[in-house]
Amino acid sequence: MQNKVLIVDFGSQYTQLIARRIRELFIYCEISPFNNIPSDLDQFKAIVLSGSPFSVNQVDSPDIDLERLIDGRPVIAICYGAQLIAKKLNGIVENSNSREYGRAKLSFIDSNCSLFKDINLNNQVWMSHGDTITKLPENAKLVASTDSVNNAAYSIESINLYALQFHPEVFHTENGLKIFENFFINELNFIQEWNPESFIDRTVDFLKSKLKDDKVILGLSGGVDSSVAAVLLQKAIGGNLHCIFVNNGLLRKNEYDEVLEQYVGMRLNVKGIDSSDLFINALKGITDPEKKRKIIGNMFIEVFEKESKKIENAKWLAQGTIYPDVIESISVKGPSATIKSHHNVGGLPEKMNLKVVEPLKMLFKDEVRKIGKSLEMSRNILNRHPFPGPGLGIRILGEVDMESVRLIQEADKIYIDGLKKWKLYDKIWQAGSILLPVKSVGVMGDERTYERCVALRAVVSTDGMTADWYEFPNDFLKEVSNNIINKVSGINRVVYDISSKPPATIEWE
Repeated sequence: MQNKVLIVDFGSQYTQLIARRIRELFIYCEISPFNNIPSDLDQFKAIVLSGSPFSVNQVDSPDIDLERLIDGRPVIAICYGAQLIAKKLNGIVENSNSREYGRAKLSFIDSNCSLFKDINLNNQVWMSHGDTITKLPENAKLVASTDSVNNAAYSIESINLYALQFHPEVFHTENGLKIFENFFINELNFIQEWNPESFIDRTVDFLKSKLKDDKVILGLSGGVDSSVAAVLLQKAIGGNLHCIFVNNGLLRKNEYDEVLEQYVGMRLNVKGIDSSDLFINALKGITDPEKKRKIIGNMFIEVFEKESKKIENAKWLAQGTIYPDVIESISVKGPSATIKSHHNVGGLPEKMNLKVVEPLKMLFKDEVRKIGKSLEMSRNILNRHPFPGPGLGIRILGEVDMESVRLIQEADKIYIDGLKKWKLYDKIWQAGSILLPVKSVGVMGDERTYERCVALRAVVSTDGMTADWYEFPNDFLKEVSNNIINKVSGINRVVYDISSKPPATIEWE
């Protein structure tokens, strides 16, 4: 039995947070959907059952073979998982007036329960459930309550199981990480060995043994994921790594040259390909967002394939896939081929008869940055905001042409430079400018103008799954707006997007 945890996903929006919290304790964990649980369960030392948008009393609600899954392995079950255990072991779960959503306080804690060691009464927890457990399962012991939900947590000592109707993984639960620490470290004695240094050593050794003397092609984007993947591969195979950086004409202003310069001194074998005109011409007359994405993606494949053929006897295509991409492709809700193929170089491995290597596929974004820091990579690369694969093509609403690219590049540079000047850039998960397909009346000097409008977007997030808009100082918005309107000919209006995700997405298209 290895030193790792299996998280069984029933479709909860919080499942990735469970994994992130456990990894904060330097413990390795994996997520599997309830209907695709690994056949070899002996590799896992403990199991976590996630929450779910479903009710355990619904017809065809997610279910598991409980006896096979537990089989002597310690379990912590959260929300839906706790209710599923209760129902399967002759407890009662029903929809009642005790529904809780949001913050609650623990009004009772069993002082002898090791899960709640150093957790005090009135500790805030986060509830998100419609059903509630009205009768505990067989042999269960009540270990925590809130004012409105009596059975907030229970344990079954005979099978080493803890079940919580609240969510310890969300940041609104005070001492949620401490609850996981009590379970995995204090009680189960997990070794805290999942750290950047050990990951780098293991990954480089694995890549050396897998790739040997084969040539590997990697499409660099200038972003965090592909850059960290490139450095890891370079450490493993040196000059057999061939990197290609394609300029699709939809990058930020000067980004193509700046990114190439950043790779200087990193000992990476990088070739830059400027195909700006090809991409812009291919987008002529296209306004539908999905068509623009597909055209940009297909054009990239054509350019990348043409350049890759110049590298003789290449056997592998490396990709900067990270764990959220993997989870998305095997999620309870079904694979999302669009996201997976767009984020990575979709179609190329089969078309070019290449095998795929993905050195970061078990890491979250924040872990990738930690790996990059341990590899002593530039902060300019590691702290770069996420940038969409189609680039400014989906930040120009409507048709893309050279003039619209010029407008958004100029406005966006003023915006991003302003963020850095005001020392706000590193506080924000992602920021960008969107060129709107409307014109509005303005007055500049004594003349009436009829020009374009640009929207500014900035969000804070931990993983991009949810996001809140950033509250800028008024003086910052005033300065950026004035600079854009005064310096970018063709724009006479600036607005700021104050929508959160959900319901809005981070990108507009």
